[in-house]
Amino acid sequence: MPAVSKSAQARVAKGYRWESLDDAELMGVRMCRLGVRLRDSLAWKDIERLYEELERRQIRFRPHCWLSSEWFSPDGIPGIAVPFFVTHPRLRRLEHRLMGEVEGGNSQWRLRILRHEAGHAIDTAYGLRRRADWRAVFGYASKPYPKIYSVRPGSERYVLHLGHWYAQSHPTEDFAETFAVWLQPKARWRREYAGWPALEKLEFVDELMAEIAGRQARVRDRSVVAPLSELTETLEKHYHRKQQAYSPSRLRYDDWLTRTFSKRSLRPRGVPAGRFIREIAPRLHRSLIRHLAVNPYLADHVIESLRQRSRTLDLVLRASRKQSLRPVLSLHERVAFDVLRRNRENYLL
Repeated sequence: MPAVSKSAQARVAKGYRWESLDDAELMGVRMCRLGVRLRDSLAWKDIERLYEELERRQIRFRPHCWLSSEWFSPDGIPGIAVPFFVTHPRLRRLEHRLMGEVEGGNSQWRLRILRHEAGHAIDTAYGLRRRADWRAVFGYASKPYPKIYSVRPGSERYVLHLGHWYAQSHPTEDFAETFAVWLQPKARWRREYAGWPALEKLEFVDELMAEIAGRQARVRDRSVVAPLSELTETLEKHYHRKQQAYSPSRLRYDDWLTRTFSKRSLRPRGVPAGRFIREIAPRLHRSLIRHLAVNPYLADHVIESLRQRSRTLDLVLRASRKQSLRPVLSLHERVAFDVLRRNRENYLL
């Protein structure tokens, strides 16, 4: 690992002015004024580990990384944007409080995301999507991203890596997810995907990476998109926009809520729906992750949104707790799946 500069050491030892601010004060800080650096964070170790994994595969290409607001790899630029909130414990705590989870909040999770993003970057660096054999396996990258897409959770034509069935959304996501599974150290994908049509995609990636091993990338653009140093909005504005993206539409889901629960005027002694949702929240969380493979903070956000909305509408259970369990589980699964489909662009990495 490159030696940390004296200025960086001094900055880490001295700390940041915003570390001691409470959440309300911190939300007023502009993102560009945070002053965090990728090389000073724990995330940098994971980036170096990604580079080591690529080196072991004899792939010369190393995607450049920079800080931004979210995880992404821009079209045409073979690099990876890393979200600012993974760089510092104080920022991770804020992200967790406001969003319910920190995407890439631990090393294992960050590495999974980095491998996926590296797939996008390698696709760009070597122009893989332009190859006829790549298109024959994954499809045309020029295919528009649909605003709403149908998924088949039981399909064996796609690998499973980050969840949300990313691979089924678009040919480039299919490749990135397949590449990420292939890149994992000591991966047992031949055994894990034995008998699956997805194994053919993994075999193709294995052959393709062997072909480009040792070759220099064709696209070496080191530009960055939306770097943190140029993001002038405050954290308050950033999180307001982010929360809006994950918030279910009240009008859309009010009808579903009133079909599942009852108005208090009809059942004055009924158990409050919000209280019941809070009681079974752990079970709801596990169910959403197990059945829909949704991101944990999406699951938590759906649960909390429906709990708060049911309180606002003053809804109660239609029957006993035992009889209400299945309908309430179904409601949360339906809403989570609908949020995922309607806001797909907010979950693609």
